[in-house]
Amino acid sequence: MANVIKLRKGLDINLTGKAAPQVTASIATDTIGLVPTAFEGVTPKVVVHEGDTVKAGDALFVNKAYPDVKFASPVSGKVTAVVRGERRKVLCVKVQADKEQVYADFGKKDVTALDAEGVKNALLEAGLFGWINQLPYAVSTNAQTEPKAIFVSALRDMPLAADFEVELQGNEEAFQTGLTALSKIAKVYLGIGSKQQAPALTQARDVEVNVFDGPCPAGNVGVQVNHLDPVNKGEVVWTVDPSAVIFFGRLFLTGKVNLERTIAVAGSEITAPTYVKTLVGTPMDKIVEGRLKTTDDIRIINGNPLTGVPATGDLKETFLGAHTSEVTVIPEGAHADEFLGWIRPRTNEFSTSHSYFSWLFGKKKAYNLDARIKGGERHMIMSGEYDKVLPMDIYGEYLIKSLIAGDIDKQEQLGIYEVSPEDFAVAEFVDSSKLPLQQIVRNGLNILRKENA
Repeated sequence: MANVIKLRKGLDINLTGKAAPQVTASIATDTIGLVPTAFEGVTPKVVVHEGDTVKAGDALFVNKAYPDVKFASPVSGKVTAVVRGERRKVLCVKVQADKEQVYADFGKKDVTALDAEGVKNALLEAGLFGWINQLPYAVSTNAQTEPKAIFVSALRDMPLAADFEVELQGNEEAFQTGLTALSKIAKVYLGIGSKQQAPALTQARDVEVNVFDGPCPAGNVGVQVNHLDPVNKGEVVWTVDPSAVIFFGRLFLTGKVNLERTIAVAGSEITAPTYVKTLVGTPMDKIVEGRLKTTDDIRIINGNPLTGVPATGDLKETFLGAHTSEVTVIPEGAHADEFLGWIRPRTNEFSTSHSYFSWLFGKKKAYNLDARIKGGERHMIMSGEYDKVLPMDIYGEYLIKSLIAGDIDKQEQLGIYEVSPEDFAVAEFVDSSKLPLQQIVRNGLNILRKENA
């Protein structure tokens, strides 16, 4: 019987435009772009040139610090551009897809007959190992780390997040194969939600299944690590997105790299929120084409509204991120004209406090929020508001203060090794000081990683 962990801290933010739980389209594209910044902590070294021909599964770039960690092309075709930014930073590698796809053959493998090194070598050879992240530092890991455990969270509970059970349909065998492969390396903890009923989750083999019952961010893998096997200094755990587990399983079952995934296209500015099948690296314009209610004053987000990255500039040059399970579109709010301004009673708007009168009318089914933060950055207020929405055994406000101050000793004492930026997403949403908490945590982790290198 699965272990049930009840969490009371957190906040569910119910937004309008949640995707209907069915796949309604398959989006094809003639160009993909693999974006290195989607793999946190990786310094890319491009191993192809413009004009080169690649197969699906061939490496486009490697991790400069660990060259055995390669990143595979989602398609076969011709490399059309290596796009660089300031100081020649690699922004993406673009490939024009063949009409008939050709896959590099890495050979089918029976995962039950493999040992840990066999699994690692297979993932390294196929350019999929870099999809595994680690704590501490919340970065893409490398084959030299020895994890004490591996965590997979199949619960996505951020606002407008895609339901993994929809993506799991038809991929049950690949998911189980991926879990079995990971179990050869270390003990695997699979976190699921109390409402998830798919047998491939509740009856998963070769893993320890834990049910997390509580509000967002119960689905964050960092929260689950904190409750099951916290990370101390000198220890490492691996964390794997459930979509990547499917990719791993497909590799062992077919011998090919198949990076097709099911994503949600959601938000109040989408005409019919739904799920679509597409490849990692698909241009954003293809994903939202014909689905927008308007093109004025909207924010298109590569991810969910709390942790995603706004798509700016030409949508043809913005590509679906490697770990992105949804594309969301909400109002920007830049041209909102509110009569009476901040003194409006606001009886129909969301608030975590009683500053709006909406609390007098009970909970509303869903709210249509825009992207405004409604206030400027100000001095940090030690009010305990982070702790109300942070279901981890850490002092969130004190940790943030130590990160701002650059006090590494204090950060270690307060649990910096077991957090990732997304763990503070809900706290950032409720923060009355309007501080960019996720960026503060990311900067602190990057500094700590350099100090300990």
